[in-house]
Amino acid sequence: MTFDALKLHPTLLKGIGSLGFKHPTPVQSEAIPHALEGRDLLACAATGSGKTAAFLLPMLHRFINEPRGMTKGLVLAPTRELALQIVDDFSGLARFTNLTAAPVYGGVKMGRQEKAFRTGVDLIVATPGRLLDHFQYSYAKLPGLRCIVLDEADRMLDMGFLPEVKRILRHVPKPEQTLFFSATMPPPIEKLTREILDRPIKVALQRKAAPASGVKQVAYHVGASLKGALLIELLSRGEIDDALVFTRTKHRANRLAKLLNRKGITAERIHGNRSQSQRTKALAGFKRGDFRVLVATDVAARGIDVEALGHVVNFDVPKVPEDYIHRVGRTARAELTGEAFTLVSPEERKDFEKIERAVRTKVQRAKLDGFAYDATAEAPLEVPRKERVKQIQKKRAQDRARAAAKKKKAAGDHGEKNSGPSRPRRRRYGKRKG
Repeated sequence: MTFDALKLHPTLLKGIGSLGFKHPTPVQSEAIPHALEGRDLLACAATGSGKTAAFLLPMLHRFINEPRGMTKGLVLAPTRELALQIVDDFSGLARFTNLTAAPVYGGVKMGRQEKAFRTGVDLIVATPGRLLDHFQYSYAKLPGLRCIVLDEADRMLDMGFLPEVKRILRHVPKPEQTLFFSATMPPPIEKLTREILDRPIKVALQRKAAPASGVKQVAYHVGASLKGALLIELLSRGEIDDALVFTRTKHRANRLAKLLNRKGITAERIHGNRSQSQRTKALAGFKRGDFRVLVATDVAARGIDVEALGHVVNFDVPKVPEDYIHRVGRTARAELTGEAFTLVSPEERKDFEKIERAVRTKVQRAKLDGFAYDATAEAPLEVPRKERVKQIQKKRAQDRARAAAKKKKAAGDHGEKNSGPSRPRRRRYGKRKG
């Protein structure tokens, strides 16, 4: 099947062709015809499946001949990065139209976003928290809203956004169409779909979530303290040109990026403690090739889409299979191939075996020839949490001791300056009775 068979507007087909796409992915070929009919949609679609175009193209087709000046579509996304990526995809697909979209997310000033509401861009792509911030003001009523998309609903649940999503749905006018996309269907999400969807068409619900077929998956079993050395060796030997590397914590992402840079491997990091401008700059630099490695945490990486990304590295094994699928799905997109390396410590083997069972795949094991698997690490990549707490407490105690000593010294100096023969004290008030 080609995109021509989906009976999309010719201007959209021109945009799709300019991006180099000819054949829709399975989720696109199944979802788009039903969405064009105006039906509510419930789709299970993993990262890398082409789900963004699956909901954008029907909306673009619907809005292309309608009057301008009023927001007609709303997409809810769990992270700023995903919101920005959806808008970027929108711009590519709509390049030969006059349709407009704007991202709405936290961490930046609201003024420019307010303008998007007031001018009535065709599509707003928003994170729940920032959208609710705007809903406090009359300019954000969205009276012309016709279509709502909930993207990565299970991730919004994981991040605690479900109450915010429900508040948003109560605030906006009831749309004519709701499109619901989620990689998994935990009970709270199933309950939400029953509440908001009207006789939805179900797409790909019986398919087992798994990485794309073009992803070559490899596991390296290595001691936790040697993961940094192994990654550096892989990068140094030319096994990896560039890579998106996932860590489990923000602290670990910082330490790993610093280690790579010390070893002459250009790296940046992206996580929740970095400002939006820092995250945007890091991602843009990675896409340009300024950095060989982008180190990221799971939440921050949601929505990262790098064209022709060849390698993903799980520096830490994720705790749940869904995160593994999302990570690995960053490569081998658009029918390309890619490699996903996972560094598995002895403590992580059970978690990795659980992932293999979930994706129904026995991941290939590998050993890097010549690497000293029994070596002693130069230094731990990450100080254990208990030790970090002890270090912080020790430093605070030292600071308090220095402050007390300084105060005592100041008091002693003051006493020495005032030392000398005493003088009779003068009474401030009244006379002494004689």
